[in-house]
Amino acid sequence: MKTVAIIGAGAAGCFCAAELRRMAPDVAITVFEAGSRPMAKLAITGGGRCNLTNDFEGIRSLSDAYPRGERVMKRALKAFSNDDTIRWFTERGVPCTLQEDHCWFPCSQDAMDVVRCLLRAMDGADIRVSTPVSSIKELKDSFDYVVVTTGGMSKGASMFEGLDLEIVPPVPSLFTLNIPDKSLTALMGLVVDASISIPGTSFKADGPLLITDWGVSGPAALKLSSYAARYLAECQYKATVAINWLDRNENEVREMLRKSASESPQKQISNTPLLQQRLWEHIISKAGLRPDIRWAELGSKGLNRLTAVLTQDTYPVSGKGKFKEEFVTAGGIGLSNIDLSTLESKKYPGLFFAGEVLDIDAITGGFNLQAAWSTGYVCARSILNSFSYI
Repeated sequence: MKTVAIIGAGAAGCFCAAELRRMAPDVAITVFEAGSRPMAKLAITGGGRCNLTNDFEGIRSLSDAYPRGERVMKRALKAFSNDDTIRWFTERGVPCTLQEDHCWFPCSQDAMDVVRCLLRAMDGADIRVSTPVSSIKELKDSFDYVVVTTGGMSKGASMFEGLDLEIVPPVPSLFTLNIPDKSLTALMGLVVDASISIPGTSFKADGPLLITDWGVSGPAALKLSSYAARYLAECQYKATVAINWLDRNENEVREMLRKSASESPQKQISNTPLLQQRLWEHIISKAGLRPDIRWAELGSKGLNRLTAVLTQDTYPVSGKGKFKEEFVTAGGIGLSNIDLSTLESKKYPGLFFAGEVLDIDAITGGFNLQAAWSTGYVCARSILNSFSYI
């Protein structure tokens, strides 16, 4: 009988175990989990609702969704796609619904339905909780195959000692930005569709931007933190961001302002907002304009200043969000260590990797969970292929 050890009872590890049980029920599977229960993180992801995957609409290149790991994910998604994910859970009693933001959730909006579904699919595997693995090298001597699915590598890197593997230093990803500007944070609660970038770099993201009492959050800020994760870490989270409040180019914004001026020359600018009123008044103030100024009084200099603030409103970043809410890390086992098609170690036959332990991460939770499902599936299939089971 073939034996498989899976280190980590998170999304990737449990899905790998479930697929091994489905494809080869006589394979002996042991899952080692350092925590007190399996899938603890999965149970609270998406605010406890579990964003299973994304429909990938609007993703022009996989690098837009996966800043790190695009080449692996291109292969993995061919093996097990987002459509396969929805089909898999639906067939096992977890119907899913697609939201307007392109995210798939269980219809029940309850992550525990996903956890219970995976536990049922793993039935027959030996799950050992509160059982950390101290040495992969030693474990490998006792099992035919070992699959490492330990999640982000901010902890537990010691288990890799004795193995000649390149490890990309982990840094946080998917976090909010601390902006100590009281005039901005006074607008807390406002949400605006905008783009946010880091001047002097290519890092830019768009989407809903939420103003908080400590800075900015929402999909746009989180995507930017993902794209720029390593850059921001190197800067010790001291940087400048620029917000384009209308997410339009300078010429388009200038024409919008000229149109307002020609249509309502005697109206006060503050009474003809192009954005939510509180935000519009903040922008007028940042442009150095009087609150009672009329469009006819704006002039070319005033027009240029207002255009500049609307399209390139800069703020200092002084750290990550105060709640340390990042759930994802960039970094992990370097992709140069593995066969990109099978996810098996090039140096150590029978050793596989799946999920966030690899140097793969994405711009939202749904894309990250899809990486877990896809890579977990690839590992299961590769193991079975290795002894010609399927």
